[in-house]
Amino acid sequence: MNKDLTIGNPQKVLWAYCLPMFGSIIFQQLYNIADSLVAGKCIGENALAAVGNSYNITLIFIAFAFGCNIGCSVIVSQLFGARDYNAMKTAVYTALTASAVLCAILMAAGLLSCDTLLRLIKTQPEIMAASSLYLKIYIWGLPFLFFYNIATGIFSAMGDSRTPFLFLAASSTANILVDILFVKSFAMGIAGVAWATFLCQGISCVLSLILVLKRLSGISADRHIPVFSWIVLKKISVVAIPSILQQSFISVGNMMIQGRINSFGVSVAAGYSAAVKLNNLVITSFTTIGNGISGFSAQNLGARKYERIREGTRAGLKLVWCLCVPFCLIYMAAGKYVLLLFMNQSSVKALATGQQFLWILSPFYFVVSAKLVADGVLRGTSAMGPFMIATFTDLILRVILAFLLSGLTASPLGIWAAWPVGWSAATVLSLSFYGKQYKRLTTPLNPPACKE
Repeated sequence: MNKDLTIGNPQKVLWAYCLPMFGSIIFQQLYNIADSLVAGKCIGENALAAVGNSYNITLIFIAFAFGCNIGCSVIVSQLFGARDYNAMKTAVYTALTASAVLCAILMAAGLLSCDTLLRLIKTQPEIMAASSLYLKIYIWGLPFLFFYNIATGIFSAMGDSRTPFLFLAASSTANILVDILFVKSFAMGIAGVAWATFLCQGISCVLSLILVLKRLSGISADRHIPVFSWIVLKKISVVAIPSILQQSFISVGNMMIQGRINSFGVSVAAGYSAAVKLNNLVITSFTTIGNGISGFSAQNLGARKYERIREGTRAGLKLVWCLCVPFCLIYMAAGKYVLLLFMNQSSVKALATGQQFLWILSPFYFVVSAKLVADGVLRGTSAMGPFMIATFTDLILRVILAFLLSGLTASPLGIWAAWPVGWSAATVLSLSFYGKQYKRLTTPLNPPACKE
């Protein structure tokens, strides 16, 4: 189940490792897609807009969980690659402890500021109550979100991407069924959508934690293992904090953009809500493969096999570009029919908004996917400064241009056009930083790479 990523053909090893991760994120995204789908088809356009409105705030919490996942995964991967199993176990227990404290703080802050955040993004009065209810239930489920992400990070760090895939496949399928049951049979409305996610993610979290602890107990240690270490926490934080900041500022940027979108009315907000879920399915898939490349790079960094990092990067680019083709074709040619899964034919303006969004963004998936591969290497080799620079370039450009261009065009078209510009500029930076980082690793100052 645990897999050494420092041996074998790099492309075969990376693809075998990343493809289950891709499958996992498809099922992970089904949580949010199922919520929007059931809300839009079974409750109505306002419910769809409410779920989408709340989603932009939930991304802040997801950012923290994602950062904890990456920080834990990268450090555990490096220790696993170096065969330092004692320190690896300490890193796992330290990550779990720190995440519990952080989660408690975020829950308190989230419940106290929920309605304030919704007002900040100019939530329309007709969807305010539904948005608030959905968001509060989501916040109560944050412990499940955090600990599940830590568990999947640990699995991935030890080269096991299959187990998280199986958990997500089961829980996401169950979530769709429970969504429909709570909304259609029990008439729970938008609360039913939120409670379904809470229940299914909770069960998945508990089971994954049990398996992680069982897996760790099977790895022998030659001395007493501390359950917490400030030194290890610092190492995790060096990776986790920039990742949290990256995702948090992206979330804040998205909230600002959401506020601008809300000014164009509920129909535009509903169309964007559906289309951005489809877009996030793609971007999150690429990000997850980037996370896989982080794990691959981290293990090989720990083993001092630097050439394998470059070979893994090439294999990662091939993989993401293979995935770009079907997504781009589907969204360009059949975007309308995919959007109809979330709304009815009568939602003409919402449907047109979603189509326009997908037509503008999907051709640039080939660009942003390259950035996310390079970002994966930068994270895996702990080059967090360059990673942050590229990420903030994308975010700042997108937010500024979204407001500027939407003002000039007096339409949401200007908002959609901001995405490709930010992606393109950041991709150039990420690829440049990747080249410099690889050159730094392969200078004579580093010990020679181990031979397989």
